[in-house]
Amino acid sequence: MAAAERAVIVGAGSGLSAALARKCTAAGMQVFLAARDTAKLAGLVNETGATAFACDATSAADVERLFAAIDAGGGIDLVVYNASGRARGPIVDLDPAAVEQAIKVTAFGGFLVAQQAAKRMVKQGHGTILFTGASAGVKGYPRSSSFAMGKFALRGLAQSLARELHPQNIHIGHFVIDGGILKDNDPRANSAGPDALLDPNAIAETYLQFHRQARSAWAWEIELRPWVETF
Repeated sequence: MAAAERAVIVGAGSGLSAALARKCTAAGMQVFLAARDTAKLAGLVNETGATAFACDATSAADVERLFAAIDAGGGIDLVVYNASGRARGPIVDLDPAAVEQAIKVTAFGGFLVAQQAAKRMVKQGHGTILFTGASAGVKGYPRSSSFAMGKFALRGLAQSLARELHPQNIHIGHFVIDGGILKDNDPRANSAGPDALLDPNAIAETYLQFHRQARSAWAWEIELRPWVETF
């Protein structure tokens, strides 16, 4: 009997991360959740049986400790980087320190997590690393320069890693989330209209489908948007 797959979700919280944890658990995976604040994950841990770790994704030491702790139980099949940061406002008003932190969370954290995942996956000969991007990673919006810089960098990281690691049987995926994601008790749901916001469960299902792609026809990027979203 094959061992259960093991999935790591970094930047875990409500919404998409929670939907991913539920989908992975339902698929028979052992799930590990990483976030700076693990208290907010208590309900999800109880629901899914996942294991939570405190981790600052911008800290190389924290990320290394996270993966070392997970190593004790075996290999890692799927890693999802879902953390991001944003400093909002016109460029003339932005606090440079806040912008630096936003870019570190969105992009540098993605590098640190991917590096630790890749070290293990190269040795084991397989694995999947997925990055949650945004439309801001392909077109910059006004008053959102820090988010654009971070998401552009994350997309560049994913594209580079796909070219480097696909030939080593490590599947890389970047997801352009083009639209708002529906949240629990979201006030936008009624005003926006039916299906105007992305259902996190539908996004999570696509992530798993991506993970299951046959390697003779691997994708490296996919855009997801509601059917009523213009682009």
